[in-house]
Amino acid sequence: MYVMLRMIGVHERVLYFLALLFPTFFLLIMVARLIQRVLLKHYRQMGRNTRTVLFIGHDPAVRILYDDLMKDPSTGYRVAGYYADREIAKCPKELEWLGNLEKLNEKLDAEVQGIGVDDVFCCLSHDAYKEIINIMKYCDRTVTHFYYVPRMFGNFRLKLKAERFGDTELFTNYIEPLSSPINKFVKRAFDVCVSSVACLFIALIYPVIALCIKLQSPGPVLFKQQRTGLNGQTFDCFKFRSMHVNVESDKLQATKDDPRKFAFGNFMRKTNIDELPQFFNVLKGDMSVVGPRPHMLYHTDVYRDLIDKYMVRHFSKPGITGWAQITGFRGETKELWQMEERIKRDIWYIEHWSFWLDMKIILKTAIGFIIPDKQAY
Repeated sequence: MYVMLRMIGVHERVLYFLALLFPTFFLLIMVARLIQRVLLKHYRQMGRNTRTVLFIGHDPAVRILYDDLMKDPSTGYRVAGYYADREIAKCPKELEWLGNLEKLNEKLDAEVQGIGVDDVFCCLSHDAYKEIINIMKYCDRTVTHFYYVPRMFGNFRLKLKAERFGDTELFTNYIEPLSSPINKFVKRAFDVCVSSVACLFIALIYPVIALCIKLQSPGPVLFKQQRTGLNGQTFDCFKFRSMHVNVESDKLQATKDDPRKFAFGNFMRKTNIDELPQFFNVLKGDMSVVGPRPHMLYHTDVYRDLIDKYMVRHFSKPGITGWAQITGFRGETKELWQMEERIKRDIWYIEHWSFWLDMKIILKTAIGFIIPDKQAY
């Protein structure tokens, strides 16, 4: 670019000026936006530049959304209260019940006063479509923003993402960045590059590891076990064998002082060396470098009936390491709540995937090689 500009006669001093101008310009924009955010946050914490919100309905989603809005005063929201046919149980006194839907309709019909808010968050059932239409018409007439909040069913909270099929707009309750062909390509390309290099490295150290295993425990060097993978399909997962050959390997998780482990096997488990053959699974396409850890078929059969959304974790390829593992949920799961927390993190990863999130997980996993995790055994 410099050569081309010089060829068309642009003076060298002008080029230097331009070279300094653009970085300085972008730096000033960034500083200005930062100052703007700080001032706006301070301004809103003083109770100014706020938006008034009204809730309609008694669905549990009202309380959750209220807590989200009130979590940080700097967001600039003030809640006027809520209209519903009955009061919400265990509701904070700041979230005032303003009356039933009949009283709301009277307010809406009084065009002069109306409800006097900036945003309406409607949590009514679809069965109340007449009331919803009436509220939407009022919002259109009074320049009030209308938001329909998906209802909660038991512990299920819908997070709807719009998708278009032809001329019809549909909604799915899970956000999956990896459903994008571009994201799939990026993740697979990274997996192939990393696993190819890793497999070459494994080939170099394989004879040494094989000898150590054979000297301490008779049997195969590699341990092969069927695990649950993408879309609930089974695949053969490979590991360096870290235990004596036993009939309980397909059902029992390893424990801290498991008598089935031999000395070198215990060392491999603590340093994660036993997981290295899974790079062959990655190269083959059964696994990814990062993703929810693949579970034994027995555990899948047990937990799918005990934990809501358990099978959702299989919307993604299983990984050698994952978000749950670097946030404190790896190794043995002694209690049901531990597996529930692991599943929550697996689903969070699927819904928030990005290339940089994968890099963060890999970096934290690499640190784990230097500072071994106490839960690794």
